[in-house]
Amino acid sequence: METFLEFVREILKGAVREIAAFLFRKNVLEDKKTTLRRHKQEGGSQDKH
Repeated sequence: METFLEFVREILKGAVREIAAFLFRKNVLEDKKTTLRRHKQEGGSQDKH
């Protein structure tokens, strides 16, 4: 019974670690990518009034 609980505990540790890595990658790394991009100006010349 004790080995079964250790096995379940290791599975949960791995799942939590994977979820944390996914959230870190999504929130931190993708946010940095968006700050490096510049918006391209679409269209030709724009008239100012």
